[in-house]
Amino acid sequence: CAADQSSCGCCLMQRQISRMERLFNKSVNLLKDELMSSKLILNNVRSRSAFSVALNNNSAVTSYGPFSSDSIIKYKHIFINLGDGYNAETGIFTVPRSGVYSLSVTIYGTARLILNNCATLQVNNQNVAELTEKNGQDLEDSNTAVVAVQLKAGDRVSVKLLQGCSINDDFNHYNTFTGFLLYASD
Repeated sequence: CAADQSSCGCCLMQRQISRMERLFNKSVNLLKDELMSSKLILNNVRSRSAFSVALNNNSAVTSYGPFSSDSIIKYKHIFINLGDGYNAETGIFTVPRSGVYSLSVTIYGTARLILNNCATLQVNNQNVAELTEKNGQDLEDSNTAVVAVQLKAGDRVSVKLLQGCSINDDFNHYNTFTGFLLYASD
């Protein structure tokens, strides 16, 4: 620039362009970071998973079971099915995202209608918790299990009514099955 005045303006413009390019790249990188952060937050919101179901919503007390073999309970009344993991046709909750889940089951029966109410909470056909209430001297029997378990995406969670057992329900929703993601691990 000192030797040739005509090139001096060019050098100044080149420096200005370089400075603007650095600022532009810095801004683009900050925007990329914000976008990634937003995508992560949105992914966490989308992958929330919770369901809560009851055996039925009938006005009169109805019995479910006994059956000649263990049978998956198909809870028909859905309170919430966030993430659509619970299938009312099969009675199975398919885990959408790996993580720690809270699962709970309550079974109930009246002595006037049944002798035993018993079921198992299962993950991939493996017992996690057993609920058994044999008819005693009272007129109603119930049992509840609540567990926190590590599950993987694709695991199948269900409640099986054990052979020879039955449960009763109506619009009071005495028999429930609930699960929700406490925190994701992927």
